Amino acid sequence: MTNKNNENGLYPISPFQQAVASCCGATITSLLVTPLDVVKIRLQVQSNPLTKGKCFIYSNGLMDHVCVSENGNTKAWYKKSGHFKGMLDAFVKIVRMEGVKSLWSGLPPTLMMALPTTVIYFTCYDQLSEVLGATLGKGDFIPILAGSLSRLGSVTVISPLELVRTKLQAHQLSYKQLHVCISNTIAKDGWLSLWRGWGPTVLRDVPFSAMYWYNYEHLKEGLCKRFDMHEPTFMMCFTSGAISGSIAAFLTLPFDVVKTHKQTQLWECETLNISQRKSASTWTVMKKIVAENGFTGLFTGIIPRLIKVAPACAIMISTYEYGKAFFRKLNKKQMENN
Repeated sequence: MTNKNNENGLYPISPFQQAVASCCGATITSLLVTPLDVVKIRLQVQSNPLTKGKCFIYSNGLMDHVCVSENGNTKAWYKKSGHFKGMLDAFVKIVRMEGVKSLWSGLPPTLMMALPTTVIYFTCYDQLSEVLGATLGKGDFIPILAGSLSRLGSVTVISPLELVRTKLQAHQLSYKQLHVCISNTIAKDGWLSLWRGWGPTVLRDVPFSAMYWYNYEHLKEGLCKRFDMHEPTFMMCFTSGAISGSIAAFLTLPFDVVKTHKQTQLWECETLNISQRKSASTWTVMKKIVAENGFTGLFTGIIPRLIKVAPACAIMISTYEYGKAFFRKLNKKQMENN
């Protein structure tokens, strides 16, 4: 691997350095994209007030959060009233009336979940790409296979943590109460109950990852060839990430709609202490959506999703690649000094 990288003018980096680069990328993405979603949610709540027991999905491009309504308002940052004429007006008024920090409300839980997910996902992708490339040779299927397997692994590892977070937010349990609640759930439904909601998440995220990495690697390679460069620039990575993220987001939106339906249904049952019936399959939920809203119902929210996903993918991958380039240069200096 070392010889191959050196021949291409690249120096290898360790899995730890890849993990650090992905952590930096996730943090920067959260810091830059969260204000956009805070403003979007505030505008949505203003135009469509929430009734008790209802909930909605808050997502900043890295993580999804299910937010619940109580007594016509909400308990957290998005409950505050406002009279906003548009996005720019909302930005100005939120900063003026509530302070700049309000634009980053909801950031701590995002980072707590996004950082381990991102580290597992991106580090596994790079490691799998190297192993598969060395074993099977170069091919279009390498980014598809590596992207699918790395996302499958990260979703599987994080899924129980997602369930824990949901129960904490729904009932405001102490850690002792949470332990008792989870123990009872395992005793009643078995260990697999900790992965409830895993199916719809995989159906959305694995195809997304396969399409995203396939398109990203091809776009990046094409730009490098066009400008006769060994390594892509920051803007090349940014552009490739935005385009590939938009394509994947559009094609996987039906599964995102199904996942949202299932998440909100589970949350309302948890919050209102309603006994939950057996969860409907993804196909059943899809048929119900088409029956009620037509085929276009499966693509509800396409514009907000593209506005959220495109910059998030662009910022994440470009900062990640920049971090890896930094460590390559650092390793090169160290090897030359030795």
